[in-house]
Amino acid sequence: MNKLVCGVAVVFTAFCAQAQDGFVSLFDGKTLEGWEGDERLWRVEDGCIVGETTAENNIKSNSFLIWRNGTVGDFELKVEYMMRNGNSGIQYRSFEVENAPFGIGGYQADIDEAGKWTGLNYGERYGGLLAKRGEKAIVDGPKHKAASAEQFADPAELIKKVDLKGWNEYHIIAKGNKLVQKINGQVMSELTDNSPLARSTGLLAFQLHTGPAMKIQFKNIRYKPMTLKSKVLFKSENPDKRVVFVAGPPSHGYGAHEHNAGSLLLARLLNQAMPNIETVVHKNGWPEDPQAFDGADAIVMYCDGGARHMVLPHIDQVNKLIANGVGLSAIHYGVEPTTELGNKEFIQWLGGCFETHWSVNPHWDANFAELPDHPAANGVKPFTIRDEWYFHMRFREGMQGVNPILSAKAPKETMSRPDGRHSGNPDVRKSVGAGEPQHVAWASDRKDGGRGFGFTGGHFHKNWAHDDFRKTVLNAIAWTAKVDVPEEGIHTSTPSEMDMEANIDPWMKRVRKKRPSAKKK
Repeated sequence: MNKLVCGVAVVFTAFCAQAQDGFVSLFDGKTLEGWEGDERLWRVEDGCIVGETTAENNIKSNSFLIWRNGTVGDFELKVEYMMRNGNSGIQYRSFEVENAPFGIGGYQADIDEAGKWTGLNYGERYGGLLAKRGEKAIVDGPKHKAASAEQFADPAELIKKVDLKGWNEYHIIAKGNKLVQKINGQVMSELTDNSPLARSTGLLAFQLHTGPAMKIQFKNIRYKPMTLKSKVLFKSENPDKRVVFVAGPPSHGYGAHEHNAGSLLLARLLNQAMPNIETVVHKNGWPEDPQAFDGADAIVMYCDGGARHMVLPHIDQVNKLIANGVGLSAIHYGVEPTTELGNKEFIQWLGGCFETHWSVNPHWDANFAELPDHPAANGVKPFTIRDEWYFHMRFREGMQGVNPILSAKAPKETMSRPDGRHSGNPDVRKSVGAGEPQHVAWASDRKDGGRGFGFTGGHFHKNWAHDDFRKTVLNAIAWTAKVDVPEEGIHTSTPSEMDMEANIDPWMKRVRKKRPSAKKK
C-alpha cells in the first residue's frame, strides 16, 4: 500500500479561499494538497476528488482520505458527492485507528448508492448505528449507543430527496453535542451525544468501504468554523484579586494568534503561581454576560484589532470599569483600535496604542539587552526572540506616565516594505534610521489611579514557552491588578509541549501525528 500525502506543510493556501458567507474551500479542484490517503485509491479527476476500488485493486478494510491541514470542532461543512456502487461516507470529529493504515473511527455522515444507509449517522469503530435516517436520536451512557430516538420523518420519503445516481449536497452542522446531517437542504438525521465518550473535535475524512468495486466523487468542499463563547474559571481558595481574560476568536493558521490557548495558558499559570489571584477566561469574543467583569481588578484583551477589535462596541462599558480603577492589558493585535474609534481611549487606558500610518508590524528578532527598574521587569533577564513586534506606537504626549518595559533597536530590514497602513511611513523610517530604541512593551499609570499595559508580541504561540517572554507579561498583568510582584518576578515552570498544544483552536490545529507508510503489496 502506498502513501499519498499532499501539501501537509501548506496550511493556508486553498484553505484560505474565503467566500463571503464565511465558508472556506478545503480542495483546490486540481490537487490533493492537504489530504493524505492511499495513492492507489484516491486521485483528482475533472475537478473532483475521486476514490475508487476495482476487482483488481480492492481493499480488506475501510480506507480513508484524511484532511491533514486541521481538525474540526464546531463547524458547518458542505460537500457535493456522487456515488457509484457500494458505500462511502464523510467522517468528522474522528480519530485514527492504530495498526490500520488510513483507518478512521468516529462520526460518519453515511452514503450509499442503494439508499439504505444514506443520511444516517454511523459511529465508525465508535458504536455503530447512532441515528437512523428520519430520527432525532440521543446517545447516553458509557457504551456510546443510542439510548432513545424520536421519529421526525419517514425514511422512505426522505430518500426521495436524494438522487442516488447523481450529484447531491451533504450539509453537516456540528455545534456542541448536537450533530445535524442534511442532504439537498433536507434534514436526514439529528444526533445529540450526551455520552462521556462524545467527541468535540477530531479529523475530517472521506471513506472507501470494503466490498464490491465502488467509486465516490467529491467536489465543492466548503467548511466554516463556528466559535462558541464560553468561560473557564481558575479558582483560588481565598482570592483577593480577580483578573479577567477576554480572548478573541480564531483568525490565523496553526500556532499564530492563538488567543484562546494563550489566554488559558497565562491565566492558569498566573493562578498557580499567585494563589491570591483568581483568573477567568472568556473565550471567542467579548462576553455577553453584563456581569462578566464584576469584581475584576484587571482585564486582559488578547484578540485581533483594527475595525474588528472586539472592544470597540463596548467602549462605554470599559470606560466605566476604568473609572473604577480597573487595570487593563492588551496583547499583540489587541493594542490596535482604529484611528477614528478607540485611539484616544487606548492612549488613556494603556498609555499608547498602534496607530495606522504611524506604527508598523514587521517580524524581527528583538534584542532586549537592558531591562528597566519596574515591577513588570522583576526577575526578567536580557533575551532575544523573534515575533511580530509592532513598534513606533502612538504614546501619550511626552510619555506621561508611560514606562517602557521592553525596548530594542529595530534593524533596517524592518523597513523593507513599502509605505502603507501597517508597513511603513516617513516618521518610522526616520526613527529606525536614527537608531532610536523602539518600545514594544510598556506599563502606564493613569490619572484615575489605574494601570495599563501594552505588549505587542504574542503573534507566535510558541513564544509563551520562553521563560522571560512569559514572565514579563505575567508580571505586568499582576501589576495592573495592583498585586505586589515578587522581586524575582512571577516564576512559572516552562510549559511542556502538551501544555502548549492544549486548547489550540481545533479548527486550525494541524495534526502532527504521522502514520508510518505501509509496505507495498
